[in-house]
Amino acid sequence: MFRLRKNKPIKIRSWSDSTKYGVAAGDVKELLKKGCKLLQVRLPPAGAHVCLYSDGTKVTEEFFRTLPDHTELVLLSRDQTWSGGGGDFFFHYKIPGTIQKEEILVEAAKGLLSDEQTFLPGLISGVNARFQTKSAYMKFSCESRIRSYMKEVVDATNTIQTARVRAELVKASKCLVEMLKTAKYNSCYFDRTDKEPNRLCTPEGWFTCQGSFDQDMCQSLHSINPYSSQESRIIFSTWNLDHRIEKKRTVVPALLEALQNHRSADINLNYFYRLLFTRENLKLVHIVCHKKGAHNLQCDRKEIYKQTINTDNSKQKAKRKKRRLL
Repeated sequence: MFRLRKNKPIKIRSWSDSTKYGVAAGDVKELLKKGCKLLQVRLPPAGAHVCLYSDGTKVTEEFFRTLPDHTELVLLSRDQTWSGGGGDFFFHYKIPGTIQKEEILVEAAKGLLSDEQTFLPGLISGVNARFQTKSAYMKFSCESRIRSYMKEVVDATNTIQTARVRAELVKASKCLVEMLKTAKYNSCYFDRTDKEPNRLCTPEGWFTCQGSFDQDMCQSLHSINPYSSQESRIIFSTWNLDHRIEKKRTVVPALLEALQNHRSADINLNYFYRLLFTRENLKLVHIVCHKKGAHNLQCDRKEIYKQTINTDNSKQKAKRKKRRLL
């Protein structure tokens, strides 16, 4: 059945002007055509493209469909580049000839931190009453993601037919929740005020894409500072905490399989906790670097059960082997 394409509201601006225009488009091609008209540029020249204002990522047709409404984009020609919102600073302020640009950038960076303890109207629209600082909101954002992973474990009880196995999963889930509560749901990952080993960002709030699950680093060097503006925070919400060993395809099924013939007390829940909720198995990735295909990575079978269970199994195998020899 034919379905009408839904137009997406976008804010667009040029490379050299901070003025933003609202435009609705169903795809990048239409956006380029309308954007050029609004910005008084001739029809899209060869090589014209748009990128995210926040970090300079080129917007493809597939990426465009995932963007939140009212995302701010920059229209570029073939030879123009955009490294992110920081470059916009020089269009808003006249720089005295006696002051170095580097000094102004340093002052701008300091400004990002100066209001950490102040009320944030506008930045956290709709939730100001709950969060008094940027870090408080970002901690909540991280905690929400981790809680959603825990919910998937709990929801798995609905797929279990055997009452005994279902009861054991409930026990395991309660243990995992207690571990998360102790760790404050690892909300420190997004908190720029936390200690360096705990947070995923710089003290100024810059996050860097860690690359897809099968790479050591991001080839495009994506970065973003959700502490800088509401729009950056919206874009950051599309970044993923990706499980290298996949949560749905591998980790949760491995836990369910282990509970088929064992009690929850016999399972190494600390191992599953690390796979589900910690940086041991999580990578922060830009939506473009997030590979949705099967990762084909498996849980370590030696880690699934507690050491006593593994030892007992080894002893039983040794006894059976000894009997065969006799």
